[in-house]
Amino acid sequence: MRNDAPTADDRWTELLTDANAIAAEYDDDGWESVVLEPSSVSPSEAEERFGLNVSIDRETFEQVEAHVADSEATFGDAEVYYLPVDEDGTTHDDSRRFALAVERDADNSIAVFVPVTYTLPEAKTVFETALLEEQLLLHVRATDADETDPWVTFSHDDPSLFLSKSDVQSWEFSPGE
Repeated sequence: MRNDAPTADDRWTELLTDANAIAAEYDDDGWESVVLEPSSVSPSEAEERFGLNVSIDRETFEQVEAHVADSEATFGDAEVYYLPVDEDGTTHDDSRRFALAVERDADNSIAVFVPVTYTLPEAKTVFETALLEEQLLLHVRATDADETDPWVTFSHDDPSLFLSKSDVQSWEFSPGE
């Protein structure tokens, strides 16, 4: 495991391995893939950055930013892979969730792989709001960025893909209320 990973949980390493394997499949199909390796992922309730904040190294951020800034690029498509909760009696933190968002620009065959992890208690408000508003935002930024540096934001109109059905069922609200 990298020293600057958002969690020491071995499922994070598994998620990164899966991200790289899926990216290799995209590459084999002629896509250009960029796999992010976040040093932190944190829920944010700040009005200007509501969603999940994802910090990555500057070099990778600049690569993603260049793709997004390209006037030809449109990342209007995404796939989300959700790593199911371990129910095998291991000692994993059962409140921690893992997902991989593949942000796709199908017209230009560019894919940005954004692995995320979060704990339900810390991210509950973000996900409740995202489910009600039908939008989850992933805000990507360089780890060493200052307040004036840019963000790259990816939007997901089905936040339920980042959760298990049992997560939402245990909450005291119902999407669509």
